[in-house]
Amino acid sequence: MHLTHISPKTNGKLIFTHRAANAQHLHKNNPDERHLLTIAINGETSQRMVINGIDYEFAPHSIVPLVSGQFFSFEKPELITAWQYTRDFYCLIDNYFEISCLGLLFSGFKGDLFLSLDEQYREKIYGLQKLFIEEYETIDTIQTDMLQMLLKRLVILTTRLAKEQYLEGVVYEDERFDLIRQFNLLVDTHYKSEHQVSYYADLLNKSPKTLARIFKGFNYVTPSLIIQGRIMMEAKRLFYYTTLSVKEIAYELGFTDAGHFSRFFKNATRINPSDFRNIRLDKAY
Repeated sequence: MHLTHISPKTNGKLIFTHRAANAQHLHKNNPDERHLLTIAINGETSQRMVINGIDYEFAPHSIVPLVSGQFFSFEKPELITAWQYTRDFYCLIDNYFEISCLGLLFSGFKGDLFLSLDEQYREKIYGLQKLFIEEYETIDTIQTDMLQMLLKRLVILTTRLAKEQYLEGVVYEDERFDLIRQFNLLVDTHYKSEHQVSYYADLLNKSPKTLARIFKGFNYVTPSLIIQGRIMMEAKRLFYYTTLSVKEIAYELGFTDAGHFSRFFKNATRINPSDFRNIRLDKAY
């Protein structure tokens, strides 16, 4: 099952995929789909999953949120249930930082977030699956509102699960923790043109030292590594899925000198950009 809904007000997109026999579209390697946020659930069988070229085990009855800019693939996409949506579909709902379009779930944690569904959460989320299917079949003037409400419920449930499993019950709702989310959002918006922590610190009315101290206090990666990681994510995507030259990619990512970009890339990957392009995605499906 592969269902798509477009908001008549914003043209925001929501895609719901449930164990589709031909689910190759779930392999997010299409540059046109890079702005989709994804929440994916695995079925009853363990499978391999590749995220940005790294191989993971996707355990049975587990869920993973995936941000825009990541490229990924599943060994058994026919076992996956996934919600994929653009920010302009869900951002209308709520701007509270924990459950906003790029809230705690997508911008408050470091690393790839694999969450195990216990029996209680499994029942709730599988119930939501049925409601999504029913609502897609109900075409009227409030269909978009209902789908947004159901998506908000999914985001709330997944956020609670992430807090339980990764934050160990600690409530990080003060303004200091929200700075991490805001910083991630700003980087996601400006990373192609702004590479310095000081730029984002100014936007947040904080000094770079203050940001570094706050990030360290939450055992989070440094602000500079967040910027570097976002640039590298896009660089790898461009190498994999476009024919742009190293110089063109460097320019696309805000580097005025291709040599500077090559050194930056090699520092992060230990591979020259020209060599990286020749490496095939052996682990992709």
